[in-house]
Amino acid sequence: MIWSTKETLDREEIQLIQTEKLKKTVKYAYEHVPFYQEKFRTAGIVPEDIQTLSDLTKIPFTTKEDFRNHYPFGLFAVPKEKIVRYHASSGTTGNPTVVGYTKHDLKVWKECIARIVSMAGVTYHDTAQIAFGYGLFTGALGLHQGLEKIGAAVVPMSSGNSNKQIKIMKDWGVTTLIATPSYALHLSEVAQSLGIDPVEDLKVRHGVLGSEPSTEAMRKKLNQNWGMHAYENYGMSELGGPGVSGECPALRGMHINEDYFICEVIDPVTGEVLPEGEKGELVVTPLFRQATPVLRYRTKDITSLDSSPCACGRTTMRMSKITGRTDDMLIISGVNVFPSQIEEVLLSTEGIGSNYLITVSKKGYLDKMDIDVEVTDSSLLDSASSLDNLLNVLRKKLHTVLGIHPSIHLVEPLSMEASKGKAVRVIDKRNSEEK
Repeated sequence: MIWSTKETLDREEIQLIQTEKLKKTVKYAYEHVPFYQEKFRTAGIVPEDIQTLSDLTKIPFTTKEDFRNHYPFGLFAVPKEKIVRYHASSGTTGNPTVVGYTKHDLKVWKECIARIVSMAGVTYHDTAQIAFGYGLFTGALGLHQGLEKIGAAVVPMSSGNSNKQIKIMKDWGVTTLIATPSYALHLSEVAQSLGIDPVEDLKVRHGVLGSEPSTEAMRKKLNQNWGMHAYENYGMSELGGPGVSGECPALRGMHINEDYFICEVIDPVTGEVLPEGEKGELVVTPLFRQATPVLRYRTKDITSLDSSPCACGRTTMRMSKITGRTDDMLIISGVNVFPSQIEEVLLSTEGIGSNYLITVSKKGYLDKMDIDVEVTDSSLLDSASSLDNLLNVLRKKLHTVLGIHPSIHLVEPLSMEASKGKAVRVIDKRNSEEK
């Protein structure tokens, strides 16, 4: 279902809307946020210099460090009396990035989410269980309000207590799961361990998943385990949360809500804007935010853009699945390795579960990579020949893809700690070991 006619406008109409909103957004940010006045002064520009979409490149980037350096409210454009809600990032590596919302901001946010869940096939007939953690994290409340807008029944479970999650799904006839891809997979394995076949015994048929990158191998496993259609969506707290884009059934990328966001892809090293179709770092400018306007935010997420026609009928630009972050590439003995490459191999190997952890360390002067991963059946660990066969298969596949030989450790099903929010997949001990 297409929720809004704004999703099917001609490309020229979309760009006209973006141009007018961009001029207003730039003027608003400049007049209300001293940070942007200083940025513009340093760059030698004024808001009147921004008259077309191509003028966007004149504006300096905004980064996570800018948010942190102005913690908590230094990037706010309105007084506290106008704020009706706060959200923030986890702040695990520094000050949290804090964003505020006016009533107008929340209204637009709900609209963006309504479009995205509708893309995934969710309607007022559905019951949606939200297994994101509620709190400062934008995911749970963001999806919650958009689902209510379309009339779906919301089960605000929050994350954790996996056995109870499965019981509620079964007893209440839940049809839609909202979670991170990794936690959704974990829940399917928990159900199986309880003797419940999610395909036969549960009614979950839509997965609206986000908050962390995932691979096509993970989508395939999710669809198999649940008997669902898993769709991804994209957003981040600095941009106001989920709602930037989402997948339709054609699965040819995530449709961007272009009347509310301008997306660019840049070379992460030079900062130059790349042509459509080329992979690079996503940069986003929201066109509606009153409380915390943001211009050209560098997300560090790697993607590409595509404006070719989509079978679903939407005309909006699509961004490809996030394949990694500019800051999550590992260099192992001179070889570039992305965790997503490892996940593709693990999840496409029969007998291997969804929960894994990559640990990078030093052995002498050499880099060393260890991969701990659960098997799906504990009996595989009891047979030396089965264990050897599985290890050999994994070693060959990983070497083919990565060009290195990581050490692999197979462990019991459900024996590793499962992440209930964003999954921590990599621990790099090299810097701490050198200190």
